[in-house]
Amino acid sequence: MAKWGEGDPRWIVEERPDATNVNNWHWTERNASSWSIDRLKELFKNLKVDSDVGDLKIVESEKCDGEASANNRKGKLIFFYEWNLVLKWEGKLLGGSGDLVEGKVTIPNLSEENDISEVEITITLNSTSEEGEILKAVMHNVGRDLIRKQLSVYVLGLREEFSKGMILPKKEDVKPDCINNLSSGFNSKISMNTVQTKSAAKEKEVKTNIPTTDFELTQKFQCPGVDLYNALTDRGMVNAWTRGAVEQIEPKPGGQFSLFGNNIVGEFVELDPPNKIVQKWRYKQWPAGHFSTVTLKLKDKGDHTELVMNQVGVPKTEHDVTIQNWQQYYWESIQRTFGWGAFFDYT
Repeated sequence: MAKWGEGDPRWIVEERPDATNVNNWHWTERNASSWSIDRLKELFKNLKVDSDVGDLKIVESEKCDGEASANNRKGKLIFFYEWNLVLKWEGKLLGGSGDLVEGKVTIPNLSEENDISEVEITITLNSTSEEGEILKAVMHNVGRDLIRKQLSVYVLGLREEFSKGMILPKKEDVKPDCINNLSSGFNSKISMNTVQTKSAAKEKEVKTNIPTTDFELTQKFQCPGVDLYNALTDRGMVNAWTRGAVEQIEPKPGGQFSLFGNNIVGEFVELDPPNKIVQKWRYKQWPAGHFSTVTLKLKDKGDHTELVMNQVGVPKTEHDVTIQNWQQYYWESIQRTFGWGAFFDYT
């Protein structure tokens, strides 16, 4: 019995030093949000602002909303971060009344899309006073440069800390980007650099009299429901976990899909993002024109997403291998690619 992907060198990982991400072929991601929050708080805790006018310091990071991640796609590191920061500052004017002046620093657009020199930094006072306005001007002229310096330290640290171990060594004699034809367990050739101009998924559905069976699988993924939905419908994400074996995918009712060298083909019947996907689905070696119906229901549980899959109309002789292949080439591949720590509970 042919098995999906058997023989494809990109799936032979036992002898490779990078078995968890073969040849850096697919997308891997590290969540850098928690590290970033701690680092930003550290960088802006009791930070002295040098001035001959007053005794000034940034006391703490009062608000740190956003996210950050480091990503590896085909050996290229990509960093994403987007933060909305509010810092607390205070100071006393030298030779003044001795009253403590307090204010805020607002940074609403710290992201990889903006150069540090372009990041907006707004200085405000909690209450207006003559001494406060003087210290506010010092924060504007001197404090902002110091803040930009600290933000640069954060970005540099993000790149250095989260680039470690993400670009993995390749096995020298297997280069996926140069592969033209690969022998696969589908007993066919997978063309890795030819884009189908005609729909390979458009195959006429016919009635067959073969004995069929149904089954239901339940999987848990440690990610939000919308992310899992996108992983099943977005071409870029599907291309990642199938190792570049997407010939066609059109996530709309009536849209076609063709995966794994045209060996898995079908049509989207219903899309209810991010809760439900219904497909007509067939494996190339099934009797001509015979399709099953796959229903995927996604339930976001807060700390994970539960996926309940029901497949109706599977040829009885293909029951066991179909379950095995869903597990190996869909669920486990999605788990490895995106690091979602899936746990399989299938029947």
